[in-house]
Amino acid sequence: MPIAHLSMAATSAPTIRLAVDCMGGDHGPSVTLPACRAFLAAHPQAELVLVGRAEALQAAEGWARCTRVAASEVVEMSDSVEVALRRKKDSSLRVAVSQVKPLGDRTSLAQACVSAGNTGALMAVSRYVLKTVDGIDRPAIATVMPNELDGYTTVLDLGANVDCTAENLLQFAVMGSALVAAVEGKNEPTVGLLNIGEEAIKGSETIKQAGELLRAAAAAGLVNFHGNVEGNDIFKGTCDIVVCDGFVGNVALKTAEGLATMLTSFIKQEFKRNALTKLAALAALPVLNRLKHRVDHRRYNGAALLGLRGLVFKSHGSADAYAFEQALNRAHDAARNDLLDRVERRIRATLAAMPAAAEGNPATVPAGTTDPEAAPRPVLAAVQSA
Repeated sequence: MPIAHLSMAATSAPTIRLAVDCMGGDHGPSVTLPACRAFLAAHPQAELVLVGRAEALQAAEGWARCTRVAASEVVEMSDSVEVALRRKKDSSLRVAVSQVKPLGDRTSLAQACVSAGNTGALMAVSRYVLKTVDGIDRPAIATVMPNELDGYTTVLDLGANVDCTAENLLQFAVMGSALVAAVEGKNEPTVGLLNIGEEAIKGSETIKQAGELLRAAAAAGLVNFHGNVEGNDIFKGTCDIVVCDGFVGNVALKTAEGLATMLTSFIKQEFKRNALTKLAALAALPVLNRLKHRVDHRRYNGAALLGLRGLVFKSHGSADAYAFEQALNRAHDAARNDLLDRVERRIRATLAAMPAAAEGNPATVPAGTTDPEAAPRPVLAAVQSA
């Protein structure tokens, strides 16, 4: 229940309210609260719902445009999904996600939720509380990574689903296409399937099957499939979207972040080597600062959990205050631009365009099947019938 509800200034501009799991991540309130305060200072029309243990939120007493909500439990980074979902029903993570759920005929208490907590727990709780969009089996984490074209490549999944079927990867392609179309205005963004080579014969059986489904979907005009891509294509900007399972995606993301940090460290070491290099560093300082800014992975923190009936954003668990503030910024921008409605409309329009997705179409139910739950999911059924 609410600890305190502080006065909120009325403004003519639409108010965006974010729910924040203040206990999540490696550092908890020592990072999330300073980030929240900086976010509020930069967004005078925004409001926050701070969720966490009562004593941990005392530092936010007196903040304007804030509601503090008590949660008696915390999902630890080492907790299993079962613990988070079944045993810690009053966790800050779950209470924060619940703020996004519509209350009957009324709108939700918050337009988006941000957490740096346990990825598996966040995915499971979000799916349980918010449910998924019709036609989507699993939510997926999607974020952008910089590329050589001075733009971004959207990559999903980045850790929500360690094990994925070929059908899941196809659904990720549909969701990723919806996201890029809604946010960047590209009606037919190109999709690449992350693999160990460009050839269709390479990869695991799941990847090969996913490639077949994506090619069939492309032939049916459902996605703009570029083909198989390799890890370096993410940074080349070969295609707009790269699809992979959560295990591979998370490894790729953390590897890229580690490489950027290492190269930055190497450059610093070389410029500090002697007096001459230090002098050269002074002359190159503007360039070095711009380079540091471009490769700073904290700028891209905040990944959307796609496929849910609510906006949920995942911050890195190790995020500092600056990085967590970027996640808040991304969630705020997504809510302000009606990302949820726009993505859902795109997904539903895509599914509706699939012949097998029509209600009563025999193609959606295998011969001899009487249980509707046994029918293939709309995306898969449509491709199979293409």
